[in-house]
Amino acid sequence: MENIERIHHHDTKFIDQNGHLQTIKIPVVQDLARLKILPGEFIQNPVAANPFPSHAFFDAIDMAKLRTRSGRIKELRKLASICGEWGMFTIRNHGLDPRVLEEVEQVVRNFFELPFEDKKSSVGTYTDADNMGYGRNFFKSQHQPLDWIDRLAMKAAPVGSTDALRVWPNNPPNFRPALENYVRIGRQVLDELLEALAEAISCDTHSFSRYFDPNTSEINVRVNYYPSCPRPDVTMGLVPHTDASALTLLTQFGSQNGLQVFKDSQWITVPWPCHSLLVNVGDLIEIMSDGMLHSSWQRAVAQPDTGRFSVALFYRPPRGVEIEPVSGGESNKYKKVVVGDYLDHFYKLSPTPTKQAIMFAKFN
Repeated sequence: MENIERIHHHDTKFIDQNGHLQTIKIPVVQDLARLKILPGEFIQNPVAANPFPSHAFFDAIDMAKLRTRSGRIKELRKLASICGEWGMFTIRNHGLDPRVLEEVEQVVRNFFELPFEDKKSSVGTYTDADNMGYGRNFFKSQHQPLDWIDRLAMKAAPVGSTDALRVWPNNPPNFRPALENYVRIGRQVLDELLEALAEAISCDTHSFSRYFDPNTSEINVRVNYYPSCPRPDVTMGLVPHTDASALTLLTQFGSQNGLQVFKDSQWITVPWPCHSLLVNVGDLIEIMSDGMLHSSWQRAVAQPDTGRFSVALFYRPPRGVEIEPVSGGESNKYKKVVVGDYLDHFYKLSPTPTKQAIMFAKFN
């Protein structure tokens, strides 16, 4: 009973099958980790993953070479190969100052080191499709197994879109400036990669980037914290999913080996070093490329002795924009879709046991 009293809870709201608003209390994973407790509602018994194959090719994409005439063609071939096989890739020589990433790490750690009451008073929690603020997301039922994660989510673009909401922590005071600086530079990297990916699959350079507008495109920021877990073999950090973005830019710190991708009927641990940048292909690029590029079916796992943080930038066109597959012919596998319609469908359906949301944009 003493332990129960020391565990804080998130008040999580969801709409049940009858359309009624329900509230359920979900234990804060940081408290469970401190007490080395794994309640039954966190048990999911996932299939174990395999190590990354020794013969597989997952070299980082060198963005410095992408920026030169002599090195671009070779690097584009490498990008097409790795991205086509895995739906994700790491990058180097991207131009992001290490001090920017160090400041992101510092403010994220400082936030999660705050007492629970201070975290709750520092930022709000909002129940909507984007799940802004501090709390949990993708919760649909009181019978749904829980993930071993605490998270924080903000909308960084369009600028000013959430100014009336308390989605940015005011403690630590430099949290928002640090993240917005990362977003500003990260966006430049993502814009470059949108064009590189189009060229890598032999499409016009602007096939993907033409849907993005500097003033109205969206960037959602999600900070994920996976504390150390007493039984990581029986729970999940984050259930299998794709990203409802065009591209997602991620950095991680604390530990590695926490990201896994499903390929060839097995889960495989992604060789993603700490403090390096990884890019996920999202569902919207799969649609735009008519399936020449595939969004990754991925999951996150907890670890027994150390916690892991990741910071993700989800980049997508404005909700009102209609995207279409590149070829534009009758043989297309994918339909035209309005971004907002796809997002509504994605969040309504998620989480799912298999890659189902993308079927919304496919021809039967």
